[in-house]
Amino acid sequence: MKLSPDDKVLIQGINEPLAAVHAVRMKAYGTNVVAGVSPGDGGQALDGIPIFDLVEQAVSEVGAIDTTIVFVPPYLALDAALEAIAADIHQIIIITQGVPPLDMVSLLRKAEATNTLVVGSNSLGIIVPDKILLGTYPVEFYTHGSVGIISRSGTLTSEVALELTTAGLGQSICVSIGSDSIIGSSLWEWLKILNEDKNTKAIALVSQIDDGIPETAAQYIKEKIEKPVIAYIAGRLGPPRKRQLHASDLIVSLPILGTDPESTENIIASFRQAKVPIADRPSQVPELIKKALKIKP
Repeated sequence: MKLSPDDKVLIQGINEPLAAVHAVRMKAYGTNVVAGVSPGDGGQALDGIPIFDLVEQAVSEVGAIDTTIVFVPPYLALDAALEAIAADIHQIIIITQGVPPLDMVSLLRKAEATNTLVVGSNSLGIIVPDKILLGTYPVEFYTHGSVGIISRSGTLTSEVALELTTAGLGQSICVSIGSDSIIGSSLWEWLKILNEDKNTKAIALVSQIDDGIPETAAQYIKEKIEKPVIAYIAGRLGPPRKRQLHASDLIVSLPILGTDPESTENIIASFRQAKVPIADRPSQVPELIKKALKIKP
């Protein structure tokens, strides 16, 4: 994973309403946004960011792109990502929510074959506080430090970051890996990335009980991760939820619903057995991080 303020960043779907707002915010934060793509709008510009009809045209004009951020409508996300891969872009962040599952399967097959890292879909993106913003994070909640955050929930990512910032604990890398049913890079991949990141001293794992956290995640942390990991799993104290879905949704979602009480108890038990502290609420995360790092209150 390459995350540097000098990286060249492309925005696909830059003239979509959400993209237009956040492209300007990313540029203002210091992110090197060099181009945008919006078919039919080539030749225009947004806040000084040149817009092209095709990714190939953007690369030809501004040079090799390190990361592309996809804001296009769900049914166009696969084509946008494949166009980026064809242009030799191998870091793709998909902000778009609700990308068709079979499209994500097709994309992940292509990504694996081309050594491409995909974050999302339905992701806030990635932020290295005070250095680079790749997505839609509320930057005022984040400050530079040594706690990495991996999250399946966008809102909870920012809530936990704010608690850490308020407690004087900045963040090294924060990644929202996506909350759609099928996502790109996995929890395991990002645990490995943060474990190897020299600026990260501890890791906060943020999720919800129905996000499909496998019990094996705790075992992986115990066996492979050398740095302290603190978990906050929202919804585990609430009543079991019953969801009524269409048949097509059930086919996609049933294996990862995680709403069975026994399954919930097993997940929590597996984390406790692996000696991964679990916060009862976001405000408890800084306390557990400080304890793990032996920082005096």
